[in-house]
Amino acid sequence: MKDNLKGVGIWGQRHYQYLKENRPTTVNVMRMNRTLNSYLREVNEQADEMCFQLVRQFAKQEGVTEEFKRHDQMAWIGAMNNIRDRVNEVVMNKLICI
Repeated sequence: MKDNLKGVGIWGQRHYQYLKENRPTTVNVMRMNRTLNSYLREVNEQADEMCFQLVRQFAKQEGVTEEFKRHDQMAWIGAMNNIRDRVNEVVMNKLICI
C-alpha cells in the first residue's frame, strides 16, 4: 500500500520509513484510524523545532557567532556544518528512530 505523505516534511518521512521497517503494525493501525499523516506532520514539526533549538545552543556553546562568521567565513561554514551534522544525529536518535 502506497501512503500519500502530502505535507509531511523530511523528518516525518524519515520517521515513516523507520516505522514501516520496524513497526509495520503501528503504521497499519494509524492508516485504519486515518491518523498517520497528521502524526507524521506533528513529528516533523517537533523535529524541526528541536533542530533549530539545538543548532542555536551548540553554536552558542562553541562560540560560532556572527562575529566569527565575519572574521573567518570558511571556518564558520565548516563549524556550522559540523553542528548541523551532530544535531541531525541527535534528532534521528532521540525523536525519529524511536
